[in-house]
Amino acid sequence: MKKKTRKRATNWYHILLMLGVIMMLFPFLWMLLSSFKTEQEILAVPPSIFPRDFTWNNFVSVTTRIPIFRYFLNSVLVSTVSTIFVLITSAFAGTVFAKYDFPFRNTLFMIILGTTMIPFECYMIPFYLMVSKAGFINSYTGIIAPLVVSSFGIFLMRQQVGSVPNELMDAARIDGCSEFGIFLNVVLPLTKSALAALAIFSFMFGWAFFVWPLIITNSSDLFVLEVGLTMFQNSYTVEYGPVMAGTAISVVPLIIVFMFFRRHIISGMAMSGIKG
Repeated sequence: MKKKTRKRATNWYHILLMLGVIMMLFPFLWMLLSSFKTEQEILAVPPSIFPRDFTWNNFVSVTTRIPIFRYFLNSVLVSTVSTIFVLITSAFAGTVFAKYDFPFRNTLFMIILGTTMIPFECYMIPFYLMVSKAGFINSYTGIIAPLVVSSFGIFLMRQQVGSVPNELMDAARIDGCSEFGIFLNVVLPLTKSALAALAIFSFMFGWAFFVWPLIITNSSDLFVLEVGLTMFQNSYTVEYGPVMAGTAISVVPLIIVFMFFRRHIISGMAMSGIKG
């Protein structure tokens, strides 16, 4: 009886998980299918899931009416550069907070951790004034500036580096290795999983960044893809077909990045909780 009860419970868990997967994938499926529909069919009531009149016009419209490939490359540049900076700053800061003693270490770490609860919109205006005085308005530097440091990345790396045995670092010191050499040859190889997970999160966050690039850029040549798609929206209407097609294109890099790092993300998140 216990085996049957466990089997039934397991089956119900699987059913609930499948329902959750369907609920999460349905918006993406709807977006993809809508990109092949006409504008009239997208707005039709009742709506249809599959396109009745299959068309490529939305993709043609996106590629001809706006410089989508320029916007695509801008998004790739912003996301890639910001991800590299986040990995560097998070790895250094996480190592310092995890393995080195200095005054007010825990207090500083708690302050950094507390910033994760403050939305970017709360300090966006002061940050805009700082960027403006620095002369970075309407530049790639200005777009990337808020993305170079991640408090979540520092927390993740601090937890992961905390699981690195101190004996390995002490052995490297005895062999004459410098502190930077220990960081490169001991810490980084043992935290690859966490770095891969952080790379996924940082790239996704940078790719979906919308409000800041919208207000910091004046020239359309610097638009990222998310901002460029707003050109299909005016005061009264939205051209849903081209927007769906452009959004479908914008999802491709995220899928590629996730597929490339997918083996590391779970182990990285799991191992980050070994030590507090």
